[in-house]
Amino acid sequence: MSDLTITPISYKRVMLKISGEALMGDQGFGLNPPTVARIAREVKSVHDLGVEICMVIGGGNIFRGLQGSAQGMERTTADYMGMLATVMNALAMQAELEALSIHTRVISAIPMDQVCEPYIRRRAVRHLEKKRVVIFAAGTGNPYFTTDTAATLRANEMACQAIFKGTKVDGVYDKDPSKHADARRYDNVSYDEVLQQHLGVMDASAIALARDNHLPIIVFSLDEPGGFCGILRGEGTYTRVHG
Repeated sequence: MSDLTITPISYKRVMLKISGEALMGDQGFGLNPPTVARIAREVKSVHDLGVEICMVIGGGNIFRGLQGSAQGMERTTADYMGMLATVMNALAMQAELEALSIHTRVISAIPMDQVCEPYIRRRAVRHLEKKRVVIFAAGTGNPYFTTDTAATLRANEMACQAIFKGTKVDGVYDKDPSKHADARRYDNVSYDEVLQQHLGVMDASAIALARDNHLPIIVFSLDEPGGFCGILRGEGTYTRVHG
């Protein structure tokens, strides 16, 4: 492990990936409006620095395709239901961001024109250039692909300089820190180490896609107030996954 310092505001455009469960707060299911509002304020603090932000939010707080499949539901149907859950979360986040006067666009990989825009890459890039927060919903639009993979795909398409993965812990550990007091946190870890040691940063296809395109992943705690903005100021605790 080595010390790592990110030059303040070193990224012009970033992808923020959070899980649907992050929106639950202390609830066991669904959306917790104060939690959504708190995360929106974190996004605003980074937006105020002049950083262009796109987001992908999972749908596990409403429906998780893999769990549905495990309970006997046909996998493709379960995955499409999970994609629709991500649209609900994206709309909730959009409402909170716009309440903070941040212009936001929800762009869905599954067309539903009454509530959000269809995915057109050049239009999405233009939104970012106009300093709008862009929330990509409905995953890749295909079953069998997670929102981690969708986030990495969209980050590459948008020419993001890093993926910020907001989690419940302040980085990547060699084992679960909630179960093992001797768990060690990495300051830096390579893509291949993540894959070989099954460190659980993102699923394997997302890590491989980031590796092949030299896209760093910053893993940090979403529960740490000011954590997202702090990293861009060269502060805070996190793990950088890179080549």
